[in-house]
Amino acid sequence: MLSSAMIRGPRIDIHAHFYPETFLQALHEEGESFGIRVRRSHPEGPVIEMKGGSLGPLKPAFIDLDRRRKEMRHQGVDVHALSLTRPMIYWADGALGLKLAQVMNDALVEAHRAFPDQFLGLAILPMQNTRLALQELERVSQLPGMRGIYMGTNIHGRNLSDPDFLPLFQRIAELQLPIFLHPIQVLGVERLKGYFLYNLLGFPFETAVAAAHFVFGGILDRFPRLQVCLPHAGGAMPYLVGRMNRGYQISQECRLAKHKPSTYLRRFAYDTISHDSGALLYLIRLVGADRIMLGSDYCFEIGYNRPVEVVTRLASLSRADQAKILGLNAASLLKSR
Repeated sequence: MLSSAMIRGPRIDIHAHFYPETFLQALHEEGESFGIRVRRSHPEGPVIEMKGGSLGPLKPAFIDLDRRRKEMRHQGVDVHALSLTRPMIYWADGALGLKLAQVMNDALVEAHRAFPDQFLGLAILPMQNTRLALQELERVSQLPGMRGIYMGTNIHGRNLSDPDFLPLFQRIAELQLPIFLHPIQVLGVERLKGYFLYNLLGFPFETAVAAAHFVFGGILDRFPRLQVCLPHAGGAMPYLVGRMNRGYQISQECRLAKHKPSTYLRRFAYDTISHDSGALLYLIRLVGADRIMLGSDYCFEIGYNRPVEVVTRLASLSRADQAKILGLNAASLLKSR
């Protein structure tokens, strides 16, 4: 039985976004020729303008670590695994992609050095160039506080089952670094205009597509030690797995995988960001409490303001399972190497 001290912490948020000032400055200096601009005129914070839309204004807590630490205390969260998100870096050429990755990853290291008990880093790689991505992977694997790889669900339109990415997945698995996926570009953009559907529907569908490529593309079979975390409670994947099983039965194209898709559900880890207690309980029953970790989508409005309470309010969940989700699972996955 877990002691009450173990149940209380540490509470680790594995889905917490970060825009360091050095990265925003690099975007401002280098991104314009690629259609990326950082506008500083908004009173509430920087706005990143990109093809097809904008992101922001970015609240001070996205950028300022002291402001973030105060909000973490308010939320009852002890540790953030820091990650970038849109616009990521895949839109750039290889050389600029590498430069931006290094700027971001170095900022993650500095955050960890400043507050080693509160911040860990999820590194980004210039996936648009496999050679450079492998180069940066080797570098970040030796840096303090770097505990995983943050990766888009597609790489500028290329699915993750693309054979060009196989050497990267092999080396990531060898280094025992978990991959944390996140939608950046979503499929069906034209159909998702209006009503915030780009995020509300596009993100969970995009996550399911990426998961399907890991399964049907045989990546999880090829690399049995590879660990992959799906955001937004797995997106649509957990709720469509029966349909995917049927596809495995009737379509030869789906037989690159050695087993039916539901067999692989526990090969993935998941965050808690479902926005529905029934859906989250379904996911827990489906994959087990040991495969789910606390997430907030910090500090976007779509995320959780009180992420810990999302878990502790599940009355049917034992205190031991709550402890796993609130921190023990993430502590194991983000282990020191």
